[in-house]
Amino acid sequence: MASAGVNVLRYSALLAGVGYGFYHQSNIHAQNHKAKVDRDFAHQASLITQAKAEFKKKNMPQESVTEGGEVISDPNDPKFDLEGYLTALMGEKAK
Repeated sequence: MASAGVNVLRYSALLAGVGYGFYHQSNIHAQNHKAKVDRDFAHQASLITQAKAEFKKKNMPQESVTEGGEVISDPNDPKFDLEGYLTALMGEKAK
């Protein structure tokens, strides 16, 4: 039978190994959790960016300039832009 000193050493090594295993496993778990949170954040950021682009595309004001580069001055035209028309009018008066 082993002496008391050997048993103390044996159980101390066992306890140290179990403690290290617990510590190592908790570090691995924390790294995996942080990686998952980072992936989720990046995914949400990409979804927000995509949603902003779609919103901008959906709600973009219609073109207020004709194909020839002239500003639409007919107020009954659905593409009429009052601000663009007034800006162009002020630019013509300044010349």
